[in-house]
Amino acid sequence: MYANNGFPWRQLCSISFKELLLYLRIQIFFAPMTKLFFFGRICAGCNTEIGHGRFLNCLNAFWHPECFRCQACNLPISDYEFSMSGNYRFHKSCYKERYHPKCDVCNHFIPTNPAGLIEYRAHPFWIQKYCPCHEHDGTPRCCSCERMEPKDTGYVALNDGRKLCLECLDSAVMDTKECQPLYLDILEFYEGLNMKVEQQVPLLLVERQALNEAREGEKNGHYHMPETRGLCLSEEQTVSTILRQPRFGTGNRAMDMITEPYKLTRQCEVTAILILYGLPRLLTGSILAHEMMHAWMRLQGFRTLSQDVEEGICQVLAHMWLLTQLDSASSSNVASSSSSASSRLKKGKRPQFERKFGEFFKHQIESDTSPVYGDGFRAGHQAVYKYGLRKTLEHIRMTGRFPY
Repeated sequence: MYANNGFPWRQLCSISFKELLLYLRIQIFFAPMTKLFFFGRICAGCNTEIGHGRFLNCLNAFWHPECFRCQACNLPISDYEFSMSGNYRFHKSCYKERYHPKCDVCNHFIPTNPAGLIEYRAHPFWIQKYCPCHEHDGTPRCCSCERMEPKDTGYVALNDGRKLCLECLDSAVMDTKECQPLYLDILEFYEGLNMKVEQQVPLLLVERQALNEAREGEKNGHYHMPETRGLCLSEEQTVSTILRQPRFGTGNRAMDMITEPYKLTRQCEVTAILILYGLPRLLTGSILAHEMMHAWMRLQGFRTLSQDVEEGICQVLAHMWLLTQLDSASSSNVASSSSSASSRLKKGKRPQFERKFGEFFKHQIESDTSPVYGDGFRAGHQAVYKYGLRKTLEHIRMTGRFPY
């Protein structure tokens, strides 16, 4: 038989009537605070006996109120609700601050969707988390690395409407003259593969509009990228090239850039290579390596190839050049012991950024989903891995296809 309060009579008869009366009057449970006056309880926080006064009955243990503390701020938890992570206790606000994801763009907590779930977007390479609304609210992306512009960062605005993050700006190639050392590096790379480019092919850095106009002037060409960044030209035309790079004024806007017309004359199968200005050195170089392969095949008399084969093998060469740059960056990342501390920091910082960007540009080539550039690269890469570059090119020359 049980008493009206739910306790067995046998248990209650083991204490005195005075104790029973006291028990029935003050046995009040509320979460997380309980007010009792029994002795012999040990605090789970400080491991000392709990005497008279208030205490907590929580998590299958007893606590002094001042011992029940938040793992994050170390202040007592006096709220009726709190959060747990493993065996650690948190104020709900401290738990949210530590574990609720924040948007890398606006720095606010990422909101929940109508189902009550935290929903966010993330870049597949940079793992930049952001609120879904930023895909539609005009938040700028860097035209090179694709990262969204974080609040209060201030991307650089180029003359043709593109935005460039400050890390990409650090190694950006801004005019034709500045690109010449990179051009010579690419020629040396091809010569090292026994693929010397015999003709002197002009290299010009241009704005987006000039690149698009030159593309329209070509009779033949494969253009399947979201934005054209490079062209190998074979027609005679006049192109506006960047003579002097812009300076950046108020609001990080490019200004005072000088351009001049450059008339292309057809002395061989290739009249010029055009590259979009304002891209980081490694991205500019990979585009140039790609376009140089177009030029080399035309100068070598290759037949007209299917788009996936021609663009695919050009992407293979761009990928190979990036690999050589990443390897050389790893070996040259140690600064000279005779350099000052500031110069060591400067020399060590840039290769670190460049290597990360190089890995990203390599990832872009490898993960491209387009049937021309993406599938073409993977087929070409597999052929080169299996048969070598020389035999792959000989097979393409004879059959117009990759060897399998």
